[in-house]
Amino acid sequence: MPLVAIPDGEGLILIASNWGRTHHPSRYYNLKASPKVAVTFRNRTRDYIAREVEGAERDACWNKAVEAYPGYAAYEERCTPRKIPLIVLAPSVA
Repeated sequence: MPLVAIPDGEGLILIASNWGRTHHPSRYYNLKASPKVAVTFRNRTRDYIAREVEGAERDACWNKAVEAYPGYAAYEERCTPRKIPLIVLAPSVA
């Protein structure tokens, strides 16, 4: 499934915004249930482990996301009180 991903070092940041709707997208629940994923990004397929980020790490990732696509700020306003989950994909070592 095509997704927007924000490069972050060796990893990727995914934003479960669901276009600012009041519920999380199904892919969020899929990643929580099965965090091992294969992603093709820039014509390279790699294995990653997904994890949700919170606190200061989430804030830093959110700032990168809004910098990449300012529309995320409007999504955040639209979906209040839902907090948009951020998922970091880290390269799998195994």
